[in-house]
Amino acid sequence: MERRAFVKNTSLAAAAIAVFGSIKWANGKPIGDSPTTTDILGPYYRPGAPIRSNINPEGFTGVPLHLSGTIFKDDGKTRFQNCLVEIWQCNHKGEYDNLSDDYNYRGATRTGEDGSYHFISTYPTAYMIDLVNNKYRPSHIHMRVEGGTGERDLITQVYFKGDPHLETDPSSSSPAAINRILGTSTNSKGEIVVGFDVVMNKEFPLDNAVFGMLTGLYDSGNDSRIEFFRKGDLLYTKWNGQIEDALYYQGNNSFEDGMGEKVQFELAEGGAVRVSITSTENGISKTTKGTRILKYSEKV
Repeated sequence: MERRAFVKNTSLAAAAIAVFGSIKWANGKPIGDSPTTTDILGPYYRPGAPIRSNINPEGFTGVPLHLSGTIFKDDGKTRFQNCLVEIWQCNHKGEYDNLSDDYNYRGATRTGEDGSYHFISTYPTAYMIDLVNNKYRPSHIHMRVEGGTGERDLITQVYFKGDPHLETDPSSSSPAAINRILGTSTNSKGEIVVGFDVVMNKEFPLDNAVFGMLTGLYDSGNDSRIEFFRKGDLLYTKWNGQIEDALYYQGNNSFEDGMGEKVQFELAEGGAVRVSITSTENGISKTTKGTRILKYSEKV
């Protein structure tokens, strides 16, 4: 399955830091108003992952990886209790479980009273995304954290130090990912241990009626369809039926993802809505336009 183009543009990546979270750390820990930076959702997100801390499939015989940490609210100090944390990753062949009822290598949990979470997985493999140019995505684990009232939902990824593909991947090589490239250690059982604390960002509330004016199915030509739907306080996109991205509201009917892709809606007379989606690949900007052909209910 071909992945959509990632943003690889230094100026956009730098802008993403300003928009989606500054980087302030002391003694290896986030301090003050230092929200965790975002990343792309990617095309393999599946809603409805089961609540479980061990996401390895039945009969797993590899080396476990423990991913744990604490979720903090936007002040960087208050521990975020009972929030939903969801992770997903590929298997040892670089494949995602997109179809089975087992949701292999996918799971969710809720933080404890101390804001802590813990998952048991395995070290993810890098996988090829461009056979012609021999490009790989580095080893990574996707994470989604539901913000709830006052805290904005977070879509991010963690990477691992020493991966040879970090510098050539647009997401992991972005300055925004610098504190999400993690070191590993081992416990007394020889299992891999990784720590990752998260600081949420303040919610940028968008009125329900505005979501209702924008969500729906859009025709972008050449038999291509784009669906925009709400989940929490983010706007998600489906391209030809496949969930691809999560967008953060920026004001003035505009949204942006974690790597600088920009989505601008235009409200026209008679209830018509148009959309322009602008992304950058290898320094070349590309814009896709669409017109809404099916409106969703404003009751979100």
